[in-house]
This record gives sequence, C-alpha cells and structure tokens, in this order.
Amino acid sequence: MASVANTVRRTRPLRASEDAAPGRILVACTRRIGDVLLATPFVRSLKRAWPGATIDFLAFAGTESALEGNPDVSRVITVGERDGTGARLSSLRALWRGYDLACSTQTSDRTTLYAWAAGRRVTGLLDPARAPWWKRALLDAWEPFDDLNVHTVVADLALCESLGIEKCYEVVVPQGPRTSQEVAAGLQLGAGAESYAVLHVSPRFPYKSWTVDGWRALAARLLDLGVRPVICAGGAADERNLAARVIADLPAGAVDAAGRLSLPDLAALIAAAKVSVGTDTAVTHLAAATGVPTVALFGPSNPVKWGPWPRGCTTAPSPWTMRGTQRRGNVTLVQGEGACVPCLLEGCDRHVASLSRCLQEMFPRTVIAEVERVLGTRTPLA
Repeated sequence: MASVANTVRRTRPLRASEDAAPGRILVACTRRIGDVLLATPFVRSLKRAWPGATIDFLAFAGTESALEGNPDVSRVITVGERDGTGARLSSLRALWRGYDLACSTQTSDRTTLYAWAAGRRVTGLLDPARAPWWKRALLDAWEPFDDLNVHTVVADLALCESLGIEKCYEVVVPQGPRTSQEVAAGLQLGAGAESYAVLHVSPRFPYKSWTVDGWRALAARLLDLGVRPVICAGGAADERNLAARVIADLPAGAVDAAGRLSLPDLAALIAAAKVSVGTDTAVTHLAAATGVPTVALFGPSNPVKWGPWPRGCTTAPSPWTMRGTQRRGNVTLVQGEGACVPCLLEGCDRHVASLSRCLQEMFPRTVIAEVERVLGTRTPLA
C-alpha cells in the first residue's frame, strides 16, 4: 500500500505519523465542469493507491454531474461559485480538519484555502512565478503548475508525485441508471439499433461556438450517409433555440435532443454513436473519454492544455501540439485557421460573449471531410 512520500517541493516537514495511509481524502476542484471531469484520473489514482480510503470531492454547485455514478467518489460537496465571505467562512468551518489528506487541483486562492482547511496533510498545485509566500505556507507539499505547456490531466496527475503514488490516466465517465439502448429508445432512435451521430452544438460561452450553417451542413451530410444526427444542447432557452435553428428545414431523420438528457444519459448516448462532434466543451471531453470517435472543433483555446484526452492515452506533457489539425487515438482535433490561432483569449472582442473569427470562418467542408474520414466514407488523409 502506498504511503505519503517526501518531496523536494515540501514547504515544511510532514510528521512521521502522517506516513500512514490516509483513511479520508478530499479533492478540491472549484472550477468549471470540464475541470471536474478531467480531475477524475487523479481521483482514480488515489483510489487505486488507497482502495480502503473514503474520497470526497469539493466542487462548485452545477458541476457535480460530471461525477455522477463515479465509483471512486463517496460524496460530492458543493459550494456556490459566487458565495460571499460569510458563506465561504461557513464552508471552511464545516470542512475544518475533517480529512487525513486534502488535495487542491487548482492554483486559485479559494481552492487552496478549502484544501488547507479540510486536510491534516495538504498538497496542491502552485504557479511558482506567482504563488505568494502565504499560499506556499499553507501546503505541506506542492507541484509546479504550467498553464501553457501541460495538459490539464497531466497537471492534476503531478500531485501523485507529492504523494508517491502511481498515475492513472483514465478519465472516468459519469454513469446513470439508463443504458445506451434505453437512452436511444427514449429519443426514438430504434432502441440504439440505428446508426447515429451526436452533434453537441452549444458551448457554454459564445466564443467557443461554430456557426448554425456549419452544423446544418454537417447534419445534412450525415443524413446523406445514412447516419441520423442527434442535435444536443443544454436546457437553457438560448441553447434550445440554437438547436432548433440547426434542425430547422433539415430532412426527416434528425433528432432534437436539446435539454432532454442529463450528463450521464448523454455519456450513454455518445458511447453507442458512430461519431461525436463538438467544440471545446465538457461534452467533447466526455465523448473522448467514452472511446467513441470524436471530432473537436478548436479556435482560440489552447489545445495543448484543453484538447480532449484520447481514451487510453498516457502521453505527457500533452498528446497535442499548439497548432494544426491533429489526430490522436480516437480524437481528431480540427483547428481554425489564422496567424493568431490559438490566441488563448476569450473571443475576438476579448470577452466570453464575443465570437471567434477562427471558428466562425471554419468551413463546413473541412469538418465534413474529417467526419467522413472517421466514418470511413472517404480515403484517409496522409
């Protein structure tokens, strides 16, 4: 059984008694839903190292669906993303020293404080160039965080170095009670017997979005190939409206699933699809983790850090390079064109509600060609 090992990055010595296997562990990841999903390889690493440990996960309310049915997680504790000082202090008091070990997978002050409050031993990620002295002092051990050149999965797994445990690179997909066949049947897809593709058309932020015309052209081509496009989006009114615009005037056979599926249901649906296509979203990460052929449309986002993690991948520091359309395992990453790509910024107007020219000008024929290649309906590119 693994024990907590020494590390040259420790900020103060651990007591000898702390080398015992931890019985209760907290993993803190107060960020977006994609960050929570990509933290699951680290959680699985902990569980394999200490199978008898109880592992809880601290996350923002609204992101916990990424952990639904996760066999490695005993309990999900949620806090509000916009909690005021009083609510945050209450959360810190509730967590106080309740865990043998607490791990922070984010460099933020807030996540580090939650982990410090919760754990009798604490490890976390820090940006060596920016971390103030007090944050270093809160952690018994830490690993350096590279926000540019290291994939998120690999960055989280660096915490295994501080703990002396082996790394597991498997992104764990959320699970619900319904099978792929049951979800498909609920959408009238012939109980999963028919060939279909999942198109997730609505990222959370507009700067990651592709065009309605592009999605419509792709869906029409899939229908020509005998593959039913399932148009997926969230349940918010603007997302449902976007899906309705995509599906409008398409030939019979396209399915509008916007707002009809939970994240575990969506995972089950994707798992039996011919292909899944989406932009830089948690759903695209989810699709990659199922092992299904996945086509990811990238614009301003850093693919080295955020490219979907291919199933079975163990490549460090990242399976992806910064520029170009690439293929790794079950994932094809189609990158927009332009000398500024990727700019690593939030849209051309530098805010999340703006659009990104590199995605808005991505040709439907480019995406269709990659989907056809994945489906085996054209000669693969060299």
